[in-house]
Amino acid sequence: MNALATPFHQLHQQGLLILTNVADATGARLVEHLGGKAIATSSAAVAWAHGYPDGNTLPLDRLVSTVESIVRVISVPLTVDVEAGYSDDLGRVAEVLDAVVAAGAVGINIEDGSAAPELLARKIERARQVADKRNVQLFINARTDVYLKNLVPAEDRVAETLRRAAMYQAAGADGLFAAGVTAAYEIEAICKGTPLPVNVLGFAGLPSPLELQALGVRRLSAGSGIAEFLYGAMGGLVKSFLATGQLDTHGLKALSYGEVNGLLK
Repeated sequence: MNALATPFHQLHQQGLLILTNVADATGARLVEHLGGKAIATSSAAVAWAHGYPDGNTLPLDRLVSTVESIVRVISVPLTVDVEAGYSDDLGRVAEVLDAVVAAGAVGINIEDGSAAPELLARKIERARQVADKRNVQLFINARTDVYLKNLVPAEDRVAETLRRAAMYQAAGADGLFAAGVTAAYEIEAICKGTPLPVNVLGFAGLPSPLELQALGVRRLSAGSGIAEFLYGAMGGLVKSFLATGQLDTHGLKALSYGEVNGLLK
């Protein structure tokens, strides 16, 4: 696995890494086929695909089977969103992370949410221990929800994000995911305030990829946005078909059976 771990680390030093998060193996294979340099899962999309809500509810066996199925069909690095480790019990978090790494992941996203940042720091320490035991140079991307969950007043968000970044870096994190920040001046301040490669989420109002790179961003993620669109498109098609018996695509272009099937051969 280190054959892919090292290049994945290097991708965070070579301009802007754009990750179009997926839910399953066929989506992962399609992203690779279209030129994706690495594959990232969306925790929400994976959970939804298995019939679970996002929010640390997905059973471990479903997560592991997803990772294994993706690794089987791709030749680029895979990073897996493990939410908050699916537990606040550090022993259980270690079990989850060990299973994900054993299944083939060379990177993870792990988040603080509304919990104390000290808890995520301890989870990061466990992640590093697990990866070291398996001799995998795991890229640990620490997501802070300071912006997403409005954890502090607006004027304090940059400082709080950087405070957490330093804590997570000391615990062993390789990257900082400042999910939810969109203002250019705040993005620039965060990038200048930490040596960690900074990841942002593809929200409306975000600067262009070229601008993000100039501001210092090293990673851009789609998050659950692609899955949200696909389910919306599915809903529109289903509604049309139930009402008329016709698939009204309104300009959407489906892949053919042969195109999808051919990706997996």
